[in-house]
Amino acid sequence: MADARRTGARPGSRLDTPADTRRVIVRRPAYDSDTFGVFAEQFARFMGTARFLLYMSAFVVVWVVWNLAAPESWHFDDYPFIFLTLMLSLQASYAAPLILLAQNRQETRDKVIAEQDRQANARAHADMEFLAREVASLRMAVGEVATRDFLRSELRTLLGELDERNRTDAARAGEE
Repeated sequence: MADARRTGARPGSRLDTPADTRRVIVRRPAYDSDTFGVFAEQFARFMGTARFLLYMSAFVVVWVVWNLAAPESWHFDDYPFIFLTLMLSLQASYAAPLILLAQNRQETRDKVIAEQDRQANARAHADMEFLAREVASLRMAVGEVATRDFLRSELRTLLGELDERNRTDAARAGEE
């Protein structure tokens, strides 16, 4: 313990492990990326609607009309719409990354769906090949089975042979 005080090491620390000299001054904000991604998707989805275009158009029209028609002392954008341009640029600078984030999430979902589709197609292809082999084996087995027409023709042939035998037997018995 006394050696630890002399060397500047903290009590309970190991000498072969470097001391963590970083000081945490500002903590990074923690956020849930999935929640933020859902927000970005909803925001991008809203920006792609007619409602957003109407709201944005109404905002710009009110801004322009107010700064043109209102008394000079009530204008809040004194120069020819410099502040309006700044507001629209700010909105675009936030919208672009959010839209890209939403697109990246959609691309990831599309990749997962495409992989699932590929796997389902591979399973369906394997099932079809199996069924094709089964149908082929059934055709081969049916080809070896005697059909009704074949049995009838064989029975007729046998009946003909029996009739011929009976006639020859009757003819021999009549000769004797």
